[in-house]
Amino acid sequence: MGSLRKNKKKEFLGSGWSFPVTFSVGNHELVVTKYENNIKDSIDVIMQTNFGERPMNPQFGSGLQQFFFQEMNETLKSEIKDVITSSLLSNEPRISVLNVEVEYVDIENGLVEVTIDYEYNQTNTRHNYVYPFYLKEGTNIGR
Repeated sequence: MGSLRKNKKKEFLGSGWSFPVTFSVGNHELVVTKYENNIKDSIDVIMQTNFGERPMNPQFGSGLQQFFFQEMNETLKSEIKDVITSSLLSNEPRISVLNVEVEYVDIENGLVEVTIDYEYNQTNTRHNYVYPFYLKEGTNIGR
């Protein structure tokens, strides 16, 4: 009974299709995520979507692809931070972004690690999310 009550309190977090869309092996049903996992999946979709990729919502996404092949400097960190903050503000109403940190983890391979600290609006519960982002997309071809 306790877990039922706990899940009832989390219903505001929502549920939806898993990302990427998958089906269960045994009964071929659509896999659905709930609560915290649904918000993480939503953040994944926002971060990976370029503007214009959703026909009925062309402003959906983060547009991080615009930063591919850019010079890794402090200005770029600020631009990435601003884009992520505004895209989550516009596209994920269940959370409030508290902080976004951008770190150059592997400059040679173009790996940028983005850490997003956020809280759920209805409960003020804090969480964080780490997103690996490669600025030199596709440069490992021929290695």
